[in-house]
Amino acid sequence: MAVTGWLESLRAAEKTALLQDGKRKVHYLFPDGKEMAEEYDEKTSELLVRKWRVKSALGALGQWQLEVGEPAPPGAGSLGPELIKESNANPIFMRKDTKMNFQWRIRNLPYPKDIYSVCVDQKERCIIVRTTNKKYQLPLDDSSLSFAHANCTLIISYQKPKEVVEAESELQKELKKVKTAHGSDGDCKTQ
Repeated sequence: MAVTGWLESLRAAEKTALLQDGKRKVHYLFPDGKEMAEEYDEKTSELLVRKWRVKSALGALGQWQLEVGEPAPPGAGSLGPELIKESNANPIFMRKDTKMNFQWRIRNLPYPKDIYSVCVDQKERCIIVRTTNKKYQLPLDDSSLSFAHANCTLIISYQKPKEVVEAESELQKELKKVKTAHGSDGDCKTQ
């Protein structure tokens, strides 16, 4: 989805907001029934958590699927009451060899098989997994990519394109228009 399309879909959604524990927590209900919950740092407006939930074919609420952020520790309930639960982890990569195959598994990928493409890059001698689920569809730039290693963790960063930064700034302006409840008990009011 293009940046402007993303921003328009956020504007069209029904929004509920809450300030709690130094975070602005926003719940979106889209016209198609999808839900998105986000947490922003109240001071910096940095996106801390984004997760999605869709209804099943029979209308039952599905599990929350974490897109941005780290899963909350068990029992933390970072986005409100116990009814909202985070996925237990981001995608997990693991290797499992069988007698006849090398096998890699990526757990916690919520999309159907037709969203993914898997191919071999002969030149680089690697297997590439791609998704057609592209939010911004902007070209990538090698100079925007950096990485670091600390505490046994590889941290990969990609500098956000100007268009994305501008769209997120517009979103923050929109979120300031949403009536927000204050409190620590999880009560919230709708716009």
